[in-house]
Amino acid sequence: MLEVSKLSCIREDVVLFSELDFIVSAGDIIQIEGPNGVGKTSLLRLLAGLSTPADGSINWQSVDTVVDRESYHRDLLYLGHLPGVKAELTAFENLFFYHAVHQPVSEDKIWQALAQVGLAGYEDQLACHLSAGQQRRIALARLWLSEKKLWILDEPFTAIDKNGVKVLESLFLEHADKGGMVILTTHQDLNFSAERLRKIVLTRQHLAEY
Repeated sequence: MLEVSKLSCIREDVVLFSELDFIVSAGDIIQIEGPNGVGKTSLLRLLAGLSTPADGSINWQSVDTVVDRESYHRDLLYLGHLPGVKAELTAFENLFFYHAVHQPVSEDKIWQALAQVGLAGYEDQLACHLSAGQQRRIALARLWLSEKKLWILDEPFTAIDKNGVKVLESLFLEHADKGGMVILTTHQDLNFSAERLRKIVLTRQHLAEY
C-alpha cells in the first residue's frame, strides 16, 4: 500500500541516504535501523510528509502523496520522538482536543485509552505535572483510539518501562493482524519473530538492507 521509490535525503549538503526503495504492505511491521546520524528520523519525517525528499517518490495506494496529501494523511498517524502534548492541558484534555480535530471519539474511549497506557487516576492531572514517561503515555494513548491504517512511530518506547513495552508490542501485532501497518525506529530489542518483523538498515554508505 506504501511504495517508496528512489528516495534520497540531503541535510546541510550531506547525503544521508539515496536510491532507497521498499514497499510496505498490509500487516507489515517494519523497523528502521542504523547508527545515529544516518537518517532514521529524517526518513520517518519524509514518510509522514513533514519534509520534502531531495529525489524520489512516496506513493500511497498507487498515488503520489505529494499529489493527494489529504487522503494520505487521513490514513496516517505519526508520533515523533517528542511527546507532542500541551503542558497546560490535562491528560484527558490533550486527547479530547486532539481527537476533536483529527478523529472524534467518545469520552468513554478516551478514559479507556488512558487506562490502557497506565494513566488511570492521572486523567485530570496537568501534563506539566507528569513525568516524561507519563507525558509519553498520553501521546501513545492515541494508538488505542486510532483507526488509521499506517502508523509511523519514532522511538515509541522512550521512557516506557518493560511492561509498557510488552503492551505496545501486543498492540502493534493486533494492528498488523487487522491489516494495519507499523513503521518504527527504536533502540529496543523487539520481541517479534522474524516472520512478523522486517528490518530496513540504513548504512553510512546510504544503502538499504533487509
